[in-house]
Amino acid sequence: MEGAQSPRPRDPMSGAQPLGLILRDGSRVGIVGGGPAGSLTAYFLLTFAQRVGLDLGVDIYEPRDFTTAGPGGCNMCGGIVSESLVQAMAMEGIDLPPTVVQRGLDSYVLHTDRRRVRVDTPLGEKRIAAVHRGGGPRDVLAVKWGGLDGHLLNLAQDRGAKVAAARVAEVGWDGGRPQIRLKTTVRTYDLVVGASGVNSAGWQLFEQLGVRGTRPRTTKAYITELHLGDDAVSGLFGTSMHMFLLDIPRLDCAAIIPKGDYLTVCLLGQDIDRELVTAFFESPVVRRCFPAGWQVEEGACHCSPKINVGAASRPFADRVVLVGDCGVTRLYKDGIGAAYRTAKAAAGTAIFRGVAAGDFRHHYWPTYRAIARDNAFGRLIFALVHGVKAFPPLLRGTLAMAADEHLASGPARRMSIVLWDTFTGSAPYREIFFRTLDPRFVGRLLWHSARAWNGAADTTGRYEGAKEAGHG
Repeated sequence: MEGAQSPRPRDPMSGAQPLGLILRDGSRVGIVGGGPAGSLTAYFLLTFAQRVGLDLGVDIYEPRDFTTAGPGGCNMCGGIVSESLVQAMAMEGIDLPPTVVQRGLDSYVLHTDRRRVRVDTPLGEKRIAAVHRGGGPRDVLAVKWGGLDGHLLNLAQDRGAKVAAARVAEVGWDGGRPQIRLKTTVRTYDLVVGASGVNSAGWQLFEQLGVRGTRPRTTKAYITELHLGDDAVSGLFGTSMHMFLLDIPRLDCAAIIPKGDYLTVCLLGQDIDRELVTAFFESPVVRRCFPAGWQVEEGACHCSPKINVGAASRPFADRVVLVGDCGVTRLYKDGIGAAYRTAKAAAGTAIFRGVAAGDFRHHYWPTYRAIARDNAFGRLIFALVHGVKAFPPLLRGTLAMAADEHLASGPARRMSIVLWDTFTGSAPYREIFFRTLDPRFVGRLLWHSARAWNGAADTTGRYEGAKEAGHG
């Protein structure tokens, strides 16, 4: 739907918009959730409405205060924005100021149980922005930056959206139009947008409004924010995101992301519990990244959010549409990018086409389905990652191939580009998957893996110090 940039054709006899479920002057839209998906939907609705001369009212219902530290302003996310998304938003007039970007990342360090290798951005530019979603972790002494979610919500308000600091607990219908009911007020809308993610009871509301089909499939992650101070973060981790592929049962992968005074640690796996978290932080590979004797402080800000790993089967009904995590998101990576794409497509459909289920099916569903289908390739890629982890020569060959490309440039850095885009979310999974089928990629990987099998590739790159690892 992203290509729909012209208004619906008008009736040639009367000049009026065609009959049906459409937004007219004075129409109102209610958005449940003020995170990136909800704020961006409001932003695009009002931008497109202004483009076609439509007087539209937009209300956003968001109970959290994104200017506060801790759970009250937190949106439970790693907080990584790829350069491709930064550029796409900039073209829409959405800039990320220095007060929002906590650190620009230009490389990552991939750690395994026996070796680590640094991979610089394949294009030689900073391609990742590390951000806080709210006002920062709960132990922050003074809020001195802006969160991404608050920034996007402010942009929506600047466009004309109104924000109600309220949690929606009840919905209904009024003469064929959806209602949002609070304790003391009832408001009727021409369109309700679901943008509440998967960590709330929002889906029950949307089912009451006629959304049918299966809910999103979810799993749990673990996220914690560790305070080290800017000097320690810069000295130990610099401008690199650190990825860990370790032989720890039930742990798929982990990341440490430097942000200003803090490190954000994200763990993905099966049945993540205290035992698994402890095993990660006590791993010698992880401990070498931190100062000698360092321990995770009791009470450090942490959460175990649900993450969407399977799209809702039908994200719309008449006058109702779901965007972002409560519908579909990109598997494990670039959830903010998926929020951007679904928000823009849903808003474009509503303004230029209509708000009937058929309009969303024809003009929103293709964007939604493209993300869901791409995730199928993502599952193949992460299955390959599991296979690589399980076969040490192949894992050592992967790292050796990436290390061997250090002095190469452009397309010749085949493994570096695959790893970079896989771990940062900078390219579609389908594109990444087919790169791995390139005979030149397969040939180089097999050659390095054969050397690793014979022990030739495992004599360098061991854990011998921070400089060799490429910290900073």
